[in-house]
Amino acid sequence: MSRPLLMDINYTVFLRDEKLIIIDRRGFPRKVEELLCSDCEQVAQAIESMAVQGAGDIAIAAAYGLYLAAKELESKCSYRIQAKQCLQEPYQRLINTRPTGHYLKSLLDKIMNSLDDRLSPADQILLIIRQAIQKQQRRSELTGEWAEQLLQDGDTILTHCFPGPALLYMLQMASSNKKRIKVIACETRPYLQGARLTAPSVAALNIPVTLISDNMAAYCMAAGMINKVFTAADRIALDGTVANKVGTFQLALAAHYHQLPFYILGYSGPDRKSNHAADIPIEIRDPGEVLSYAGHLISGDGVQGFYPAFDLTPAELISAIITDRGIFQPELIQEYWT
Repeated sequence: MSRPLLMDINYTVFLRDEKLIIIDRRGFPRKVEELLCSDCEQVAQAIESMAVQGAGDIAIAAAYGLYLAAKELESKCSYRIQAKQCLQEPYQRLINTRPTGHYLKSLLDKIMNSLDDRLSPADQILLIIRQAIQKQQRRSELTGEWAEQLLQDGDTILTHCFPGPALLYMLQMASSNKKRIKVIACETRPYLQGARLTAPSVAALNIPVTLISDNMAAYCMAAGMINKVFTAADRIALDGTVANKVGTFQLALAAHYHQLPFYILGYSGPDRKSNHAADIPIEIRDPGEVLSYAGHLISGDGVQGFYPAFDLTPAELISAIITDRGIFQPELIQEYWT
């Protein structure tokens, strides 16, 4: 069985000759092009422009951005002059790129809190990044293993956006266990992550995948074409509320109406600093992004756009949250930390 490119972050976000290389998601899968980032600001712009997508990849890219800032600091002056203080500006720049996602800030906070002014900050950051990548890969595998237990032979599952490597590990394991699974992927406007990232990655596993537009999901549920729904989460509150790519909430509502299980691939569990939905900021992106498609305007003069990049799905619409530590009822997700 082939292995999709997006299953391993080491092939999509990595260092080469002290430059950060990002496989530009905006051209994927037809064009697999490298985007080179030489400094922190270029990394921040790559994140904001959606060149890198997926919560885990974004977090690692941001960490590399902080590493590049540390390297620049060391080249200009002694790093023994309060590295934490000197890195505050690039740290803030990076966490502001995608405010909804929990993983980015969590990793950067870990880095900043771990810095020892007696040692090279760049070396320390690089070590934490390497450890984070290993942990992230293992976390994806474990989440996929737990999720695979929820699949039955003959299931057709619906996905939204790009749920990350755990979805692919889940499907790979299901295939190894002789479970015949089909996938329906929502295209996920306006950046088409479902069409450009999820669907080709599933196809690379030799698993049947069908692409639908975002407004077809309820029809497919009503027609009996779907057995289960799986999405990921950019942040999970302690009350079980899930923030994910906008459109997730309406899929949960449709699944609830049709009495279909709605599962969240929750990877590393909830954000301990977000108690309720109100604690999760929602990123509002450039409205012009919904007024164009593939670089071409799709509406008329005087038309305004609106683009909240994420929405919030309440716990009562979620069947279970699947993590690297097991499967949790959403209202009990805080037990992840016990």
